[in-house]
Amino acid sequence: MTETKREARPLRSTAWFGHNDRDGFIHRSWMRNQGLPSHVFDGRPVIGICNTFSELTPCNAHFRGLADYVKRGIWEAGGLPLEFPVFSLGETNLRPTAMLFRNLASMDVEESIRGNPIDGVVLLAGCDKTTPALIMGAASCDLPAILLSGGPMLNGKLGGRDIGSGTSVWKFSEEVSAGKMTVESFMEAEACMSRSPGHCMTMGTASTMACVSEALGLTLPGNAAIPAVDSRRNVLAHLTGRRIVEMVREDLCPSDILVRDAFQNAARVVGAIGGSTNAVIHLLAIAGRIGTQHELSDWDTWGRGVPTLVDLMPSGRFLMEDFFYAGGLPAVLRDLGEHGLLQKDALTVNGQSIWESCREAPVHNRQVIREWDNPLHPEGGLVVLRGNLAPRGAVLKPSAATAELLVHRGRAVVFENIEDYKARIAAPDLDVDETSVLVLKNCGPKGYPGMPEVGNMGLPPKLLEKGVRDMVRLSDARMSGTAYGTVALHVAPEAAAGGPLALVEQGDLIELDVPSRKLHLDVSDEELARRAEQWSPPEPAMRGGYQSLYIEHVQQADLGADLDFLVGCRGAEVPRESH
Repeated sequence: MTETKREARPLRSTAWFGHNDRDGFIHRSWMRNQGLPSHVFDGRPVIGICNTFSELTPCNAHFRGLADYVKRGIWEAGGLPLEFPVFSLGETNLRPTAMLFRNLASMDVEESIRGNPIDGVVLLAGCDKTTPALIMGAASCDLPAILLSGGPMLNGKLGGRDIGSGTSVWKFSEEVSAGKMTVESFMEAEACMSRSPGHCMTMGTASTMACVSEALGLTLPGNAAIPAVDSRRNVLAHLTGRRIVEMVREDLCPSDILVRDAFQNAARVVGAIGGSTNAVIHLLAIAGRIGTQHELSDWDTWGRGVPTLVDLMPSGRFLMEDFFYAGGLPAVLRDLGEHGLLQKDALTVNGQSIWESCREAPVHNRQVIREWDNPLHPEGGLVVLRGNLAPRGAVLKPSAATAELLVHRGRAVVFENIEDYKARIAAPDLDVDETSVLVLKNCGPKGYPGMPEVGNMGLPPKLLEKGVRDMVRLSDARMSGTAYGTVALHVAPEAAAGGPLALVEQGDLIELDVPSRKLHLDVSDEELARRAEQWSPPEPAMRGGYQSLYIEHVQQADLGADLDFLVGCRGAEVPRESH
């Protein structure tokens, strides 16, 4: 364990429970209606368990039981566990998109931590946006915090073969559109895909953010890949509860861990695992909360030379259960470290450096975690594109793209919004061929609002019938981490904010050059200026309420799409007493 960097601060909870006066009486007395004995208010650390359990969030529906194992560890280490709920973001059910509410959930987390008698917090996260939301909220308080993921589902099974959540859905859907799969077979796959508790078992955003959290140093080693139903997930929960009590006594906080080196490690891990492009936007937002220097351009710099080692869907063949058996993220971190692509001294929540935590990690299956000189893709790091079409950047995932399309020039087929796309994409007379570039506007942070996962537009059925399986696609939206294709995403500034994407017209020529990091609209500056004069922003989908607040204050994708007034660490000073 590392030496404590500073003297441990007084426990915050003593401001509630540590005085034998009227206020102390009130706070303790009300807590004792839950059957708590008097001696638990003897100055031991109070540990909040921030729980995103919800039956409306299927990925997190098993968290009640998981929290019980965390509590065991907290009690054992001499802490007082107190569980509290926060807004649960279920990607599968929440409309119009869970991303719209990531920042709202982070506010819930932040204020719940700051406003309550909490000395440290365990963050229970699983589904895509729950992980960044909880980290963002905890970072804004900077109290000792440790994250525990809920774990991925077991591999899906259909007809004797493995199928992956999300990834197989996109493939099956296109096969139905192309007439190569029956609707009956498609329906049969429903129960076969999701057959145990847990989040997506592909390398979607949930699994990516579990890996990112471990790479940042916010979890105990091995957290990312243990299946949700494996008893070792419960053991890890128990150990996580023990460790947070020790962290409080050491005063080990997110600001000690979320330094620039940690973000570099996380970005390189995303390349090595073939991770979701959504990690970019979440890590930018987390860095903004803790006050660490981290920019969109870092992803392109840090990602160069990082091979994709993990052969998982959507980029590869296997699933998270296989990844766990193969050695999990510690094995990947060791490979990165042995090839000079890991900041080895970065501190983790276990009190050790990340290298101390992984340098002896074994690899059990070199098909799943491939040899360095036999990667799935030689350049797996995410790419940042720039040009007159994306002055502040766009993101592309090479490991999920078609190599032949990484340098491409084609005519724009423009959809003004997602409703326009759905209304026209299947039209037999749609003016499109396999060389076209599909362009989707007004699906960014302000435009949708909330930046939905629709950037991987399904291809026109008439091209699917001809055997076309990929095209260049361009959008200010996001795409699911389970998706694949040659898709340029997160275009900034977005169309609804008046970015150049708003000015693209049907038939314009667009050039994509990934090796040169270029995204160019072949239209003169003078013509773009003329179009800009005629442009007007779209009407918002809703006036009033949280959506209006969001549209007014959300930042662009290159800054993490956080709300501008949430950026920065506000600390955890004990609020004034109630009267």
